[in-house]
Amino acid sequence: MSRRTIAAIIAVGALALSACGNSDDGAGGGSNADTPTGGMSTSAAPPAGMMARQFGAGCAAVPTDPSNPGSFDAMAKVPVATAASGNPVLSTLVTAVKKANLVDSLNSAQGITVFAPANDAFAKIPKADLDKVLADNATLTKILTYHVVPGQLSPEQLAGTHKTLQGGTVTVTGGGTDFMVGNATVVCGNVSTANATVYIIDTVLMPSS
Repeated sequence: MSRRTIAAIIAVGALALSACGNSDDGAGGGSNADTPTGGMSTSAAPPAGMMARQFGAGCAAVPTDPSNPGSFDAMAKVPVATAASGNPVLSTLVTAVKKANLVDSLNSAQGITVFAPANDAFAKIPKADLDKVLADNATLTKILTYHVVPGQLSPEQLAGTHKTLQGGTVTVTGGGTDFMVGNATVVCGNVSTANATVYIIDTVLMPSS
């Protein structure tokens, strides 16, 4: 009995030492886990920033391969008109900008915000009407410049009334990642280019005068 008791005590002691060893490993693992978690936390910050920079269901239609000229990474490196020309979501807008001879003006502008109608926005306009506008340089220029405001507006600065390059004003409502520009919804927001911030919208804005 005495030997059994001693053996039991030894066994318990061994288990305790084993548990301590596991606990130490766990602590070490926890310590190591803290380091990666800190690393993960640090590396998780840029994606959070990316989310803040680019939001909305429409962003899913933008190419993700950084080597694609229409990707967010590629757009950020070139001025806005050039950036839009690589993005398949904005091909109709690019056609309109070229017809209005605004490529150089947009590319050389310093610090602007562009409310860029997606192809679907132009598709809402009857083809005959759209063709008529595209053929009228003065009207087209007025419409396109109504989509541009001075300054690169972050989402936090977006809500409010802003004067456009056309001379009229546009009112943005909402907050967070949910914005309306007049009667247009922002479908992909806060896209960076070398000289502009772009908010892709689902409806073409029409100036009142």
